[in-house]
Amino acid sequence: MSHTLTSPVYVCADNIDTDQIIPAQYLTLVPTIPEEYEKLGSYALIGLPDDLYPTRFVPEGGLKTPYKIVIAGRNFGCGSSREHAPIALGAAGVEAVVADSFARIFFRNCVATGELYPYDANERLCDVIKTGDIATLDFDADTLTVHGKTYSLKPLGEVRPVIDAGGIFNYARNTGMIAAKA
Repeated sequence: MSHTLTSPVYVCADNIDTDQIIPAQYLTLVPTIPEEYEKLGSYALIGLPDDLYPTRFVPEGGLKTPYKIVIAGRNFGCGSSREHAPIALGAAGVEAVVADSFARIFFRNCVATGELYPYDANERLCDVIKTGDIATLDFDADTLTVHGKTYSLKPLGEVRPVIDAGGIFNYARNTGMIAAKA
């Protein structure tokens, strides 16, 4: 069976940094504590400027976003290295980010935490797709379909099973690289 995700998308431009994804004042929240993990999600992308992003990513007073897919431009997740950035997006309910390119550390943190699937687009989607458009992401075909047009994405390759497992430590346990928790 094919693994697909259909959701409205949230569209961002280039150079969305980790301060915009989760501002520094929320870094005191501890993701391993369930209530704090949920609260972290409520602040995802709250650092985006209101004048450029009039649609709130997480509705006022809400904990989750209606957007399970984020479409972004170049260099998504740049700036400070913080695991909280992909964790906040994941806590908000995001399952995948499709971007022109990712900051390397953000991409690695997506894989390490198992929170998000970071897909590289083969063309600039943030200019042709709008926030609220309904998209279907096919994880097996590595495609994104919006308004009946299908865009190919760069395959996730070896990082997919790590994210599928829920992060690097779960993957290592599942594959016998490290001992399972007692």
